[in-house]
Amino acid sequence: MSWGTTRVLGNRDAGRYLTAVLVSGFGTAAMLLVAGIWVKDLTGSSSLAGLVTLGIWGPTLVAPLIGVLADRFRRRPLLIWLHLAMAALLPVLLLVDSAARVWLIFAVMVAYGVSFVLIDSAEAALVPAVVPGELLGDFNGLRMTVNEGMKLVAPLAGAGLFAAYGGHPVVLLDAATFALAALLLTLIRVREAPPPPPEPWTRQLAEGLGHLRRHAPLRHLVACTGAAMLLIGINGALAYAVVDDGLHRPPEFNGVLGTVQGVGSLLGGLAAGALLRRLGDRRVTALAAALLAAGLALRAAPGLVPVAAGTLAVGVGAPLVLITVWTAVQRETPNALVGRVSATVNTLTFGPGTLAVLAGAGLLELVDHRVIQLTGAASAVLLAVWALRGGPRAASEGLRPAAPQGPPAVGPEETAPPPATPQTAAPAAGTAERG
Repeated sequence: MSWGTTRVLGNRDAGRYLTAVLVSGFGTAAMLLVAGIWVKDLTGSSSLAGLVTLGIWGPTLVAPLIGVLADRFRRRPLLIWLHLAMAALLPVLLLVDSAARVWLIFAVMVAYGVSFVLIDSAEAALVPAVVPGELLGDFNGLRMTVNEGMKLVAPLAGAGLFAAYGGHPVVLLDAATFALAALLLTLIRVREAPPPPPEPWTRQLAEGLGHLRRHAPLRHLVACTGAAMLLIGINGALAYAVVDDGLHRPPEFNGVLGTVQGVGSLLGGLAAGALLRRLGDRRVTALAAALLAAGLALRAAPGLVPVAAGTLAVGVGAPLVLITVWTAVQRETPNALVGRVSATVNTLTFGPGTLAVLAGAGLLELVDHRVIQLTGAASAVLLAVWALRGGPRAASEGLRPAAPQGPPAVGPEETAPPPATPQTAAPAAGTAERG
């Protein structure tokens, strides 16, 4: 365990925050799996079950519009009310008892998707007030690790509950975890400045987009992340072809490879903070792209060992590239803009991956999956080079240090650290550190 991880875990407020993420993540991971199973069970339609995912992720495509809200309110109260709202909304699903009421599941999943956008945006803005700047990468890595860990455990619990008792117990479990997470968030001590007077929605949206347009190094990092997520999306679309045509195993074997990838994500999340301090944003992004290149190439091989190794490599690379861009957004963006900039970045990074799933499925009808994997591997190599050399340079390596914004907000019982300098607000050149 790195010193950064140890310091984050030793921070009382950061620990409460991560506990809230763990609790709500458990209920969410269980509910999102069960929602699709529930639709399939009631309607018998695989297509309708698949559309549950679209309801959850669809709001991401309009995240910049939603993210403006995160900059109009204080972030901790907003997070508390969002969790309480979901805890109150989820019991609506207790009315679902037949195919005629399946529409309620879709409606709640869309609300889930909107809440995801707002929660991510508000979290991105609140975390720098809870965690010192030099530990942002470690915190974001731990947050990713907690989320990925829940994805390994909670779906099994949700599926077991559904098999034994149906969907209603899972609904109550998820509602309870949202309520408990809200309680934990009330225990975090943080001072937040009042938000500025609300401006016209279009102007606030333009300010968020304008920050990315003006900040060339951050814009380059976002572009690299979007390209990486596109490759990861294509890889996901090929999952069943790899198992069927490549390994000649039943579709259920994807669960085994999914666990392998989840383990990789845990490792990547734990290593992210230390790697960002040692290598900087550009090099970590290039390393993540190199891992994706190796992973995609190995998954084109016919043997189980190389496919498993490739899946592990993809699992490590994906969180590295995401944590790097999230941390850079938090560090390089004025706090008043972080909510809408974070939401915009999520659209630009996750949007390509969503579209790539559709593109990959279409390509499989025309091209062997191995050709697609190897083409993706070659593209990832080019991405690694572009991450290092293709974009504008600032501060000789990595992103410009963030302008000093004063000490992190602290609770009434804590002593504020010395005022931030360019060296403490962000790592110096060559040692850079979410959204």
